[in-house]
Amino acid sequence: MPSINQPLSSKENIANFISTVTNPPLVAIPVFLIINYTLLFGRDWLWFSTVSVFFVSILPIITSFLWIKKNNLESDMPRREDRIYPLLLVILSYILGVVVLYTMGAPQLATVLMFCYLTNTIVVLLFSLYWKISIHAMGIAGPATAIIYLFGWPGLIFSLLVPLVIWSRLYLKRHTPAQLIIGTILGYFLTAIQIYILIGF
Repeated sequence: MPSINQPLSSKENIANFISTVTNPPLVAIPVFLIINYTLLFGRDWLWFSTVSVFFVSILPIITSFLWIKKNNLESDMPRREDRIYPLLLVILSYILGVVVLYTMGAPQLATVLMFCYLTNTIVVLLFSLYWKISIHAMGIAGPATAIIYLFGWPGLIFSLLVPLVIWSRLYLKRHTPAQLIIGTILGYFLTAIQIYILIGF
């Protein structure tokens, strides 16, 4: 990392930008907007999207921010042990999201993806007790799986973000290759299995 007075390199600027915009709560916003709009054909998509985004993104961001600020932590929480309590708060938000979306009769894929966010985050929490698996990698691979399910082969375009995320986190030395690879594989695999079980192909 450069010293406080040393300007960041162009590569580091790019890596930081990619890492910031592909933060899982931010990635979730366009994903749920696309899913709801596509499946509802414009009918009530804004309402269901607002509810989805609140529980999958806004509430987790707010609770995590307040926890980070209260405990004077780095926003990226590079230390594994700093993740535990914020992840618990995020899991609670996802539980509420699943219940609300299911009760409201949201599109099935939106509800199931919210459930995937819940279960995948529980997996991250369990890993984080012993190892620093990449939340960014899981957070891009999981939604990518849902987009592929929705659009078929054209949905693979979304997966072009995956190598960018892996490169940025590796370049910034936030993760080892193993942490990124395992996070990516689990993001795709766990989400695909859950969609298959709960919806089918």
